[in-house]
Amino acid sequence: MVGLQPSSIPVTPGVQILSAGTAACFADLITFPLDTSKVRLQIQGEATRSSEVGVPKSIKYRGVWGTIGTIVRTEGPRSLYNGLVAGLQRQMIFASIRIGLYDSVKQLYAGQDCNTGMVVRLLAGCTTGALAVLVAQPTDVVKVRFQAQVNLRGVTKRYHGTLQAYKSIAREEGFRGLWKGTFPNIARNAIVNCSELVTYDIIKEAILRENLLTDNFPCHFLSAFGAGFCATVAASPVDVVKTRYMNSAPGHYKSALNCAWKMLSNEGPTAFYKGFLPSYLRLGSWNVIMFVTYEQLQRAMMIVKQSYDRAA
Repeated sequence: MVGLQPSSIPVTPGVQILSAGTAACFADLITFPLDTSKVRLQIQGEATRSSEVGVPKSIKYRGVWGTIGTIVRTEGPRSLYNGLVAGLQRQMIFASIRIGLYDSVKQLYAGQDCNTGMVVRLLAGCTTGALAVLVAQPTDVVKVRFQAQVNLRGVTKRYHGTLQAYKSIAREEGFRGLWKGTFPNIARNAIVNCSELVTYDIIKEAILRENLLTDNFPCHFLSAFGAGFCATVAASPVDVVKTRYMNSAPGHYKSALNCAWKMLSNEGPTAFYKGFLPSYLRLGSWNVIMFVTYEQLQRAMMIVKQSYDRAA
């Protein structure tokens, strides 16, 4: 059984958890502007009043690079990293659980016969994805709202700092406000986790089984590239609904399903794939960076741990 750990080195769960969180933060640092572009494209066309989402109606975003260019031109390059602090907080919790615990949960479901078939892999992906959302949801809400608001003179900012955002949401919308969009986010991450981790797991296992490549960078790159594409295609519709619902003003939507229905009624089915290209560019590149970094971190940490154990 290969899983998400290097096949030649037995890796402890603690190393997997720490490696996953660290690798995800590194991937976020590099791909965050693409994520901000995706959020702006996803919420475009949503509001009837600019104050509802923080984006003036006069600003129009067109395409990935056009959106990034518009943000840089109108708000400055720093705005591409709005919400980065909350994003890193999210990844350190979120990725540590959904990726770092995947192999352990998969082995738990497999039992003593070590039957890690498709059903077991899907169950493990759904479990760690849902658990990660339940724990890290407040950080995701704050991240999305920071990415959605613009930094322009004359436009009132909803939030001025990460800690202030947590406090403001809890005070104005109640404790439940920090978990707004939990159910669509669980649905989204169950899909992402299954299509991402399971696809990576299967592709990597097949490459190694057929001796096409060794367990190194080219293998990790191809596996991550395929996983990113599958995850984007499967998760894009629920991702758009999640983003809009989490960013919406109180009372704008009755529920996530109401949000999805309004999108379908007002903008048509193509609205569910708004921001698809930046989603894929972001998720595809994020997967490559994260999984390659994750595999190398596991190797390095286990080598250090083994050296320390021998010295002790």
